[in-house]
Parts: sequence; structure tokens; C-alpha cells
Amino acid sequence: MRTEITNQAELRDLLGTPLQRTLDKDSQAFLPEHRAWLAASPFCLVATSDANGACDVSPKGDPAGFAHVVDDTTVAIPERPGNKRADGFANILENPHVGLIFVVPGRGDTLRINGRATLLADAPYADQMVVKGHRPVVILEVAVEQIFFHCSKAFLRSKLWDPETWHPDAVPSRAQIAKSLERPNDSLEEIEAYYGPAYAEKLYTS
Repeated sequence: MRTEITNQAELRDLLGTPLQRTLDKDSQAFLPEHRAWLAASPFCLVATSDANGACDVSPKGDPAGFAHVVDDTTVAIPERPGNKRADGFANILENPHVGLIFVVPGRGDTLRINGRATLLADAPYADQMVVKGHRPVVILEVAVEQIFFHCSKAFLRSKLWDPETWHPDAVPSRAQIAKSLERPNDSLEEIEAYYGPAYAEKLYTS
């Protein structure tokens, strides 16, 4: 039977009430532990929504420490060359509220940041975000409203970091997916060559 949850009371009947220490762990400014996590993290997810509530989640990654802590309440994320869709950035121009999750490989806990975003074409700290001689093409600057660490239960349940659970060949290759859904007129050999070593060599140029 399909039973919809329609209000907070029904939700709390199922989930229960969080402990006070869970509510109290939020911060509105970076503490040393937050800064250390950002310095070690090479990957984050950026969640956005447009003015009508349509959502997007975009992965961002660079060498560890790529997120630049501007000050105690501001963090900046560099944008590198990509597919130019910019769905999340288009959302931010309509609705500046964003949610970030920073991941450290091998760790189950994560750092979550919620705040208001601004898109910058340049910034005084842009030179500190250069990788392999390339400045970011856009900078996502976030004014922090909430920071907290999230527990590792999701990672433990999924066994995400356990190599014995990894089965990358269980799904079609990136080239096969592109052939089927994106580039039907190109040969599989051409697409495999595109996603070969040359693809990694051009991460910061195209």
C-alpha cells in the first residue's frame, strides 16, 4: 500500500526526534576542523534549484584543497572547462541558495555547507586557484549560512570505499553510453579514442 507523508508530525512519527547534540553541531563560520577537511577534500557535490524549484546536483573536483577558504564565512570553488551546460550556474542566477557536500576519499563522514552563492568572472584570490597553469573559468563563491559534519552511515551501508564491492563493468562503458545516447552517428572506435588518454590530458583546456 502506498502511504504518503504529508506533514511534519507524520514524518517525525516515523523518524523520531534528533538528539540535541545533533542540532547543536551546526556552525555559521569555519572552525579548524572544517578548514582541515576542505584542505583534504578533492571532490564535492553542488546542489542548486531554479526559481521554480527544479533541481540540479553537479560534481566538482580538483586536487585536494581546491575549495578556497576566503575568510571565516566564505568559500570559493573553481570551475574548469566542461560540457558548457552550466545547469547549476543558471539556477544560481535565479536562486542563490546552494548546498555543498565535501568528500574525503576513504572517509565515510562528509562536510556539508549550505549558503548563498555568487558567480564571479574573477576574484583577488583567483591566482591561488590555478591548476596546471590554468585559472578557473568561473568562480562559485558561497557565503556560508550553515556548516556541519554528517555521519558515515550512508557510506557504510553502501560499502562505497570497499574495493570488493566495485564492479565498474556492470554497466556499459562511458564510450558505449555516449554512442547510444549522445553520439549515435560516430563510431564506437572514435568515441573510445575521444575518452582515451587524450581526454585526461585536456582536463584544464577543453
